[in-house]
Amino acid sequence: MSSPHALSGRRGQVAAAALVAATLLNAAMFGGTNATASSHREAPLIAGDPAVDNTDLYAFVSPDHKDTVTLVGNWSGFQEPNGGPNFFPWAEDAQYDFNVDSDGDAKPDVTLRFTFQDDDRRKNNTFLYANGVVDSLDDENLLFRQRYNLEAIYQNGQKVKLVSNAPVAPSPNGPASMPDFKKLRDQAITQIAGGGKVYVGPSEDAFFADLRVFDLLYGGNLSEVGQDTLRGYNVNTIAIQLPKQALALRNDAHRNPNIGIWSTTQRRTLKLSPGKAEAVGDFVQVSRLGNPLVNEVVAPAGLKDAFNGLRPDQDAGVKELVDRVVNPELPKLIEAIYKIPAPQGQRDDLAEIFLTGITKKLGAQINADLNSQVNNADVDARRFRPSEMLRLNMMIEPNANPNRLGLLAGDTQGFPNGRRLTDDVVDIAVQAMVGAAASGKLVDALATGDKVDANDQPFEANFPYVGLPRNGTAVNASGTTAEVAVNPVGRIGNIDPMAMTTAVGSALVFGAGFLLWRKRQQHIRKYGSHSK
Repeated sequence: MSSPHALSGRRGQVAAAALVAATLLNAAMFGGTNATASSHREAPLIAGDPAVDNTDLYAFVSPDHKDTVTLVGNWSGFQEPNGGPNFFPWAEDAQYDFNVDSDGDAKPDVTLRFTFQDDDRRKNNTFLYANGVVDSLDDENLLFRQRYNLEAIYQNGQKVKLVSNAPVAPSPNGPASMPDFKKLRDQAITQIAGGGKVYVGPSEDAFFADLRVFDLLYGGNLSEVGQDTLRGYNVNTIAIQLPKQALALRNDAHRNPNIGIWSTTQRRTLKLSPGKAEAVGDFVQVSRLGNPLVNEVVAPAGLKDAFNGLRPDQDAGVKELVDRVVNPELPKLIEAIYKIPAPQGQRDDLAEIFLTGITKKLGAQINADLNSQVNNADVDARRFRPSEMLRLNMMIEPNANPNRLGLLAGDTQGFPNGRRLTDDVVDIAVQAMVGAAASGKLVDALATGDKVDANDQPFEANFPYVGLPRNGTAVNASGTTAEVAVNPVGRIGNIDPMAMTTAVGSALVFGAGFLLWRKRQQHIRKYGSHSK
């Protein structure tokens, strides 16, 4: 049996030197920290599985193509841009879905499903994601790639393949190996036959907020505001743009403009063995997202995992969930901390926002016909079922000057009528919780909100609209970013992975050998060359 002190001699020094050298090499090339908890990690179980955690959902009439609707879903939040060497791939054993309900029965009339396949060319040759400058998605220097399929699944069971074997934009590896990431991003925009386009790849996180809201609602005195907690982080994004008629009931967006949207992720059970993970069994829904912040601040901790597994047509039957919508916790907390009176009685205004869509036909508090499927001309109202989803009226024209507070500021194209990238959903939600949607007036005491009124990076005017991912920046402990200065480099050609491995190994052996030689010389000077 080996002694606990066996590594304290010369062999131990060699092993220790090699370990230290390897650790320093890895730290120098792939430095970075893991992100901590946030609102993106909204439920206990999904917090441990970020690759399938759906962090945000957006739906809006495309500002530059008004005959289309764009859906944007983000997954795998809080990505440190320098988080190599494996970065943030999509899961091969998962299904990533957008679900669209056009008739109000809380079931998808069409599901847009994305599935992924890896093409890992590193094998046992290298740990690098890219071993040279990457100029295109098929560049031989890009060693890890992913591709995806997209199919439309209709309620009658029909399946239509929309995209086959399309490329995913890679994780940004840094400006030395990916000096023009916009070029790579644009190459990953794929046209859909019959109209539409899709982008799959990383982007800068579009969600902006000061998440110190979870510290007694901004510190108990609004002192903890003004810091964009999401600044500098990336996410995995799916953006898809489709003609309105493709999503409308009976393909008629004029008669039936209102749709409901939610995203889900399904994953198979993993059978684990040393060094292996095998997907087995059926797919299980593990993440669900419609309106922002529902599972964060409406559902209590004990319901969060259950909500992620629910179908919308099951929502109305879960009394505990419905009770949390019409009798929410947040207004009571605001009253206790800030002495702003909580609205009294059952909150039918919140039921409209979250469960039915805004309509006069159901006799609720918000005096408007905006985005409920029950307003569609061809809907059978007897089949309508309240359920949590993001609802959009596709016939409301985009606002050339969108207001960040959306409907609360009279901008009917903004949240809760769909959700644009620029909508300040945290400030809107807080105001709605204290009654602003029902009264039509903002609560002055909370008018400044979290003082994070826009994203730290501008959005783009054209599809996919999201910002380019951070590439070569680091997120520090305070949540700000430190720019990395990089000298321009030309193509460094194909680095032989085995040659690099040999070079690194030689460096480690040389370093260890030098330590042994120096120790030996000290020994000779002290005891002579023949001493033991």
